[in-house]
Amino acid sequence: MKLNNLNDLFIHELKDIYNAEKQITKALPKMMKEASSSQLKKAFEMHLSETEKQIERLEQVFDLLGMKASGEKCKAMEGIIKEAQDMMSENADSDVMDAALIASAQRVEHYEIAGYGTLCTYAKQLGHKEILKLLLMTLEEEKATDLKLTDLAESKINVKAEHKGAK
Repeated sequence: MKLNNLNDLFIHELKDIYNAEKQITKALPKMMKEASSSQLKKAFEMHLSETEKQIERLEQVFDLLGMKASGEKCKAMEGIIKEAQDMMSENADSDVMDAALIASAQRVEHYEIAGYGTLCTYAKQLGHKEILKLLLMTLEEEKATDLKLTDLAESKINVKAEHKGAK
């Protein structure tokens, strides 16, 4: 697809984030399984449910544009998930692994925040008011998830990981 204007770029980015979200739905169950903290497992479980709703919202966006929802391979998310998988294969203490899982999840969140922020800017510029509302909902959810992960890391998980091996 040739990108001739902002609308073409907007659609390209929508397809990218749609594929990214689909990849996340496959990665989160693996991260849940690897997590030892019940709070972290629950956070991943909640985010999986939220991600499925976000995919539905993106499908609404495509529908509003008169298009079939489809993805374009998101190589960035593929790389972020590959790094997370590599980390999960490390021989790590369970508390240290939980800290690493949060770091991996926050890389995902930060990519999504950047992607949805850009999409919101484009939607606003292009006058897509209804689409902007849908995208803003998802952007706010991504920011909230990032904050929840930060709180969980700073209040519990990183503290436990820090004291591993200490005498």
